[in-house]
Amino acid sequence: MSARHTFSWWCLAMAAMAATCVPSPAQAHHSFAMYDGSKPLVLSATVKEFQWSNPHVILWLTADPKAGQKEGDTWVIELSTSTGPLSRIGWTKHSLEPGDKVLVEINPLRSGELGGQFRKVTIPKTGVVLTTALPNPDEVPLPGAPAAASAAGR
Repeated sequence: MSARHTFSWWCLAMAAMAATCVPSPAQAHHSFAMYDGSKPLVLSATVKEFQWSNPHVILWLTADPKAGQKEGDTWVIELSTSTGPLSRIGWTKHSLEPGDKVLVEINPLRSGELGGQFRKVTIPKTGVVLTTALPNPDEVPLPGAPAAASAAGR
């Protein structure tokens, strides 16, 4: 075997080893088993914060004491997707604003803590229904919204 041939095999082996050492983006994702999908809950609340972030959008709510909840309770609601898919169905970082009065349907945490997985939200003042799924033709469309985003952002 010639020195040139040995050198080529050595370079190829080193390149293969280097390629296996390069980190790749993780595809890790947590389970949604912490939420109880068999007991949906509707919260009457006020939006405290709408955290438009990845990997999941988060909705912070202050419970409405008139709806039988404790005054000042803060609920943390996780949307099961990120900003990209929500944007594609019409959501924006302004879809929900602090101070908005809302009815939010969630799958509550199994632990009983004040949190849950988002199912949908209704803004009673405007009749807008926001979901993470493609719009339902029975839901109220947004004025001027494209057909595919009629039930998403405002």
